[in-house]
Amino acid sequence: MAKQTSLFTFTGKAGNMIGYYRDGKHYFRSMPESVRQTTATRRAAQRFGAASSKARLIRGAFANDLDVRCDGGHINRLNKTIIKGGLRNTEAIAGFRFNQHTGTDRFFTVAPTLSEDGILHIPPQALPQFRGISTLEVKVIATRIHFGERRVTGTETAMIVLGTREAFAGAALNVDVPGKGTLIVALQVRGMCGNRASFNRKYLAADIIAVQEPQTKQVFHKPEHQQQAMLHQRLQSLAGSAHASTQQATAAQRQKMATASPPVIQRE
Repeated sequence: MAKQTSLFTFTGKAGNMIGYYRDGKHYFRSMPESVRQTTATRRAAQRFGAASSKARLIRGAFANDLDVRCDGGHINRLNKTIIKGGLRNTEAIAGFRFNQHTGTDRFFTVAPTLSEDGILHIPPQALPQFRGISTLEVKVIATRIHFGERRVTGTETAMIVLGTREAFAGAALNVDVPGKGTLIVALQVRGMCGNRASFNRKYLAADIIAVQEPQTKQVFHKPEHQQQAMLHQRLQSLAGSAHASTQQATAAQRQKMATASPPVIQRE
């Protein structure tokens, strides 16, 4: 690859050239005249394409609400995380850092947890002390993505500010975004110097901390022996009803014959 040095840079396909953006710099290379792919190579390319598409949806869902600048390699890192965990295993992205240099565990030694009812619990704990950092701005971003329809169905945010010299009693935030799809929760923490965020990336973190797949309705099947017993009872009930109906019909016929007048014999 060659580095782009012009004032106007590009990414993607442009004629017979392909542009790339890596680690804050733009590169380009020429397209090959022909591509020979084995079956394994073709499958790998398809997996990468599907993972890249899924990662793009995830990044786009958080892009407007993240205040922490992502590192230059976060696109490739997210793609690799999805491929390694499996395309259908979205929970594998839990723990992904948008800024690989700092994680939220630097500020919260006891990790937050997401309950099944959509409540994010941040346990009580002692907050760390950093030189020049007076408060921590904590922002929760919850988004719901329907990967089947390839769209974001909803996003909500909540923010709290914690004094580093004050006791933190814990917090509980409702992050159950309504709608269809997978719930993905990101936690962003910024060390604040007075009224502004620190410029040091060591005090800026944004991690995906929880993923909750949509719940499917459970179908309970009765055991086979119970079904056979119920069928046997049903057949017995039908047989009893048929026998009772036959007896009633016979009794009615006999009563009719008993009450009928005897035949009259006429002499010639």
